[in-house]
Amino acid sequence: MPASNTKPAAPHVTNFIRNIIDADLAKGAYATQTWGGRPGPAKVHAGAPPDPAKIRTRFPPEPNGYLHYGHAKSICLNFGLARDYGGVCHMRFDDTNPEKEEQEYVDSILDAVRWLGFDWNFNGADNLYYASDYFDFMYEAAEYLIGAGHVYVDRQSAEEMRANRGTLTEAGTNSPWRDRAAAESLRDFREMRDGRHADGSMVLRAKIDMASPNINLRDPAIYRIKRATHHRTGDKWCIYPMYTYAHPIEDALERVTHSICTLEFEDQRPFYDWLLERLAEGGVLARPLPQQIEFARLNLTYTLLSKRKLIELVADKYVDGWDDPRMPTLAGARRRGFTPEGLRLFADRIGVAKADSWIDMSVLEDCMREDLNGRAERRIAVLDPVRLVIDNYPDGKQEECFAPNHPQKPALGKRAMPFSNELWIEREDFMETPSTGYFRLYPGGKVRLRYGFVVECTGCEKNSQGNVTIVHCQYDPATKSGTPGADKVKVKGNIHWVSAQHAYQSEVRLYDRLFKSPHPGAAARDYRQDLNPDSRKVITAQLEPALKNARPEERFQFERHGYFVADRIASKAGAPIFNRAITLRDSWSKPG
Repeated sequence: MPASNTKPAAPHVTNFIRNIIDADLAKGAYATQTWGGRPGPAKVHAGAPPDPAKIRTRFPPEPNGYLHYGHAKSICLNFGLARDYGGVCHMRFDDTNPEKEEQEYVDSILDAVRWLGFDWNFNGADNLYYASDYFDFMYEAAEYLIGAGHVYVDRQSAEEMRANRGTLTEAGTNSPWRDRAAAESLRDFREMRDGRHADGSMVLRAKIDMASPNINLRDPAIYRIKRATHHRTGDKWCIYPMYTYAHPIEDALERVTHSICTLEFEDQRPFYDWLLERLAEGGVLARPLPQQIEFARLNLTYTLLSKRKLIELVADKYVDGWDDPRMPTLAGARRRGFTPEGLRLFADRIGVAKADSWIDMSVLEDCMREDLNGRAERRIAVLDPVRLVIDNYPDGKQEECFAPNHPQKPALGKRAMPFSNELWIEREDFMETPSTGYFRLYPGGKVRLRYGFVVECTGCEKNSQGNVTIVHCQYDPATKSGTPGADKVKVKGNIHWVSAQHAYQSEVRLYDRLFKSPHPGAAARDYRQDLNPDSRKVITAQLEPALKNARPEERFQFERHGYFVADRIASKAGAPIFNRAITLRDSWSKPG
């Protein structure tokens, strides 16, 4: 598994973030940065050796859900930049909201990042951090800011604060609590900490500018009272920092050089810079300070990347959990059979931009096809089976036919497929009355059984409902593939098969896009109305016997059908269940 601190990979196509980093390194913007061996305030890094990492980035998810495709873009960007520039990407949990965070999500996130191919080790150090580890410092920093006159405790109600905030065209009104003595705010803040006031009755606010055209600078709240048990700190705290306060402090403590966020945080950047400057000018945080850079988040058609809506899909049982293969989560992608290499290819292909745009789902699917085509061995599966009886093949006889494991990789060799007088073929490979241009089996028609013999159809049997149950044929024993007589009979049709006597019967799950609309919930529509009723079909298929020994997460191309994986959860030793990862071709594109 590639690590985040491995030697630089092949040169990447440049983008505006790389241009910023290149310029920073060229002018030595972080040449004076020191590293005290752990995150901490200025005193930890004072007199420490130069930072061995040329840059420091971070991936900072909140542990309130499972990672999705949008996170994969951010992971590849942050860890990839650190790798390419000889730096380190910190794995950090922004766990400042105790009501929604759980250890389950922490574990799933760590697993997903590792699966995607990255880690957070650098020079033997484990750079795994939690915002909650900094709660003590964040509190101390708040007390410093109170004493310096930069923040104050506001006793207004939420409704009063909202009314006094102003609008996009009208300035806000100063709080009546804004200009009182720092000692009074400090007393109130300590009482907030000690649990002497009700939830929501007070907040700590930054004192910036209630007339600012950027509403985010109109004295934003930075601490609130919230009695909730935290998944790591328990009931130690009844006050918690707001994300906009915690995030820049976390970056500075960890000596992050480039704090890369999505565009919705662009309006928060002035507060990010204001807060760090106030703490740095008081000697609380070390310079040089981090800089925030914003990029466009991933907008992907035929899917939803809203964590709230994904939670609804799981809670309301529209899907079978966070790792349902139809979900756009990394856990779902892994279970479906997508590859980390395919996701990294996707991240490279879509690039990084400053402006929002839509990426079609077919781009991700094509990346998966491209990666799986090179790595997946080939196997035969009959998904809609009907029995084929070779009437002139001796009863009890069986022999081996040989099929390549990968047509472009001869070094992988061939595998033996048992052949007998009764086979399973695809129902669509027989028509009693063939249509124009149909080159598969029909009475009087000839085809080659792939890797086997040429056969001629002689008829069929039907049940009382008129459905075909058995197709009959005769085979030409001199036409076996790989023998001198293989080419003596020319046929246009070539169909696949498995021996009925030797086949492995298995459950196969055919997954497709979860939504039938490219923009679920557009035009104020309930997104659930756009769910694709055919996103999951469960069938019983007949597979070549070699597939019985497939290991969980082992991927194959089922010839003609697509790429499949042995389910990592449902499969048992000797009894794998298969999920379709992706079809061989895009069936969603509309002609013209």
